Amino acid sequence: MKTLILAAIRCSLMLTAVTASFFCDRPAEAYTVTLEQMGSNVVANGSGPIDLTGLTFLMRGVGDAVIKAANPAFILTGAVVGVDIYEGITGPTSFGSGDIFFPTSSSGDPIGIRISDMTIGVPHGYVSGAALSDSMTFNNATFASLGLTPGTYEWTWGSGLPNQNFTLIIGRGVGAPDSGTTISLLGCALLGLAALRRKLGC
Repeated sequence: MKTLILAAIRCSLMLTAVTASFFCDRPAEAYTVTLEQMGSNVVANGSGPIDLTGLTFLMRGVGDAVIKAANPAFILTGAVVGVDIYEGITGPTSFGSGDIFFPTSSSGDPIGIRISDMTIGVPHGYVSGAALSDSMTFNNATFASLGLTPGTYEWTWGSGLPNQNFTLIIGRGVGAPDSGTTISLLGCALLGLAALRRKLGC
């Protein structure tokens, strides 16, 4: 009886270790803005840290929540407050064909990119690596009316360190960074664990 109990405990611990390695040890995601159709509105939610290493401070300015998908594109989410502007980003020149649109409401940290001079704006006095969060809502709007093309768009800078990127996802699950790799790896790990359990007889 004691042998069976010990074997069950070993199997339980192995399963915990395998699943924990996939769900607990993943690094914090860099700053990402996700635009979704929610009922009759388009809602943008942004969160995550930004590593300013590799960027050059340009100037101070005032940010106003806005979106323009056509080249030269720009997007800024959050409240209308002072921003520090840095140059040195690279990435797509557009994410649709839409002109300038201002949200019905916005709140949180002002974060944005502007393609015309490849700059990124962060809250005035922002400390590199600190958590950021913001949102904005366009009432009675759709991706089509705002001229947005669903997909994932990424701007980067620096030497590729974690959080040296700004990711825009238009439409959840459309071209998202994780295309099922994590699920596939988890499936392989669980198959291996099942084989190990059979070998151990637990």
